Amino acid sequence: MSKQIEKLTLHSEFEVYASEADLLPEEQDLVKKAKEALQAAYAPYSHFFVGAAVLLGNGEVIIGNNQENAAYPSGLCAERVAIFHAGARFPGVPVKTIAISCKAQNQVINDPVSPCGACRQAIAEYETRYASPIRIIMSGESGKIYVANSIEALLPLMFNRKYLK
Repeated sequence: MSKQIEKLTLHSEFEVYASEADLLPEEQDLVKKAKEALQAAYAPYSHFFVGAAVLLGNGEVIIGNNQENAAYPSGLCAERVAIFHAGARFPGVPVKTIAISCKAQNQVINDPVSPCGACRQAIAEYETRYASPIRIIMSGESGKIYVANSIEALLPLMFNRKYLK
């Protein structure tokens, strides 16, 4: 006797731009700020430098970069540095957009970089907190740009506050 198995198919959609020049001017500026932020990243172990720039609903831009630690789990990614700093500095102000970029010491990164799982969950919390989608712009050193209009494209079936009632 075989059991009927139901399948669930999830679909994610991204906008793909040939380069930064194809983005809106405000988004080009945000990517530029993310690339500037990665220059100050502290990555002596991985030599993988990540910068993030967060645009808030009040027009403020907050930057962050990855901060490594010899005890690896004690470091923090650029996205969480930026989004947590934004939340601490401007409580109550929603995040509109986050731009992420990276470079590596020993290779050229021409593909867009996406947030790690922990950063995806942190971004999801801010979307849920303000009931407002966050536009996520992902880039490498050059090449195509991927844009998601919500963290749901990167984190389907996300865990959020609805499970904690």
